[in-house]
Amino acid sequence: MDLGFLIEIIPRLAAGVPTTLLLVAQSLALGFALAVVVALVRLQPNPLGAGAAYGFVYVFRATPLLVQIFLIYYGSGQFRPVLEDLGVWVLFRDAWFCAVLALTLNTAAYTSEIIRAGLQSVPLGQIEAGRAVGMSRLQLFRRVTFPLAVRQALPAYGNEVILMVKASSLASTITILEITGIAKTIIAASFRPVEVFVVAGAFYLAINFVATRAVRFAEHRLATASAPTRAPAAPTRQLAATR
Repeated sequence: MDLGFLIEIIPRLAAGVPTTLLLVAQSLALGFALAVVVALVRLQPNPLGAGAAYGFVYVFRATPLLVQIFLIYYGSGQFRPVLEDLGVWVLFRDAWFCAVLALTLNTAAYTSEIIRAGLQSVPLGQIEAGRAVGMSRLQLFRRVTFPLAVRQALPAYGNEVILMVKASSLASTITILEITGIAKTIIAASFRPVEVFVVAGAFYLAINFVATRAVRFAEHRLATASAPTRAPAAPTRQLAATR
């Protein structure tokens, strides 16, 4: 393994880090918003909506992400006339949009299950207490149910963030030059896959290390915020000794 070559390619691969971070950040943000909607629909008593939400989750969890990316990027061309009539073909011919869409739908399916489990884990007593003080359903969800659900779901969601960082490498298959995409171009020119992928793997390792620390910090802050405050001890009255 050539140490000089390793040092030489570090700046070139580092140029793909912002693209990777932006791709992951956009997908996670959009996916989380969609996951909340899907989780709430699944918990509704309406069988039609709950069934549709379950079908969405099942399809995107049971099929490979790479297949989903290819279907969106390459398969959308089969519906070009319809997409042009709708005015969205300009989006589907863009590789970045297709990658973000595929990653968003995929992470939304997994995250919705995490959020649904978190919502179901909220103690009934907390909900009844909110109703007792006159909270509306929206206030109850915003102030009680959702914060408690997020607190419960955060460890599992941290794993989803790590998986999304690694899954972002699949965007290189549709011409996006993030870390893996740049690594492929270097390999094509140098024929040194081992050194290149060692450095690329180190970048992914560093990103996930920061992500895990951020999740742990968030867990600690939420645990500290939810810890009951101990009331100060009442002063002990000194009684005068009597003879």
